[in-house]
Amino acid sequence: MNVIDTKIAGVKIIEPRVFEDARGFFLETFNAQRYKEMLNIDLDFIQDNHSRSVKNVLRGLHLQTNNPQGKLVRVVQGEVLDVAVDIRKDSPTFGVWESVILSESNKKQFWIPPGLAHGFVVLSDTVDFEYKCTNYYDPQSEKCILWNDADLNIDWQVTNPILSEKDMKGMTFKEYVAQL
Repeated sequence: MNVIDTKIAGVKIIEPRVFEDARGFFLETFNAQRYKEMLNIDLDFIQDNHSRSVKNVLRGLHLQTNNPQGKLVRVVQGEVLDVAVDIRKDSPTFGVWESVILSESNKKQFWIPPGLAHGFVVLSDTVDFEYKCTNYYDPQSEKCILWNDADLNIDWQVTNPILSEKDMKGMTFKEYVAQL
């Protein structure tokens, strides 16, 4: 596999080795030993999630203040723009975001270590999105930063996304920082 560093420490884009022939393809989506050696991921994945969304749905920017989740994300069907924001207050890239297109055709994965906010927007008609988490979902410590926060200035590649009630009521990045 090919591991690509990003501008945020610890955040990686992973291009798995894909074996294709006339029958279809095979790829290894996770191997604990290889991911530890190549990505320094020495965390247990304890929860797998699968979501389906339609075009222009934007989910995020989500985080947990207690029990933060590391996420290894990928797309099984369709295409998304996936975004991670560094919200680790002592990080040199605090407030910096990184994005990557994940699709069924490029088969890339995105490793988002614990302590970052995460979101994605659907670019295809539908998407099946899967992610492995290093911690359980904790609704009591879940927070949401506004997707269109002016200080973060994320280029989501959509202008009028479909949002949940929770995501519409997210806090600004400044409001989040004030709580630290």
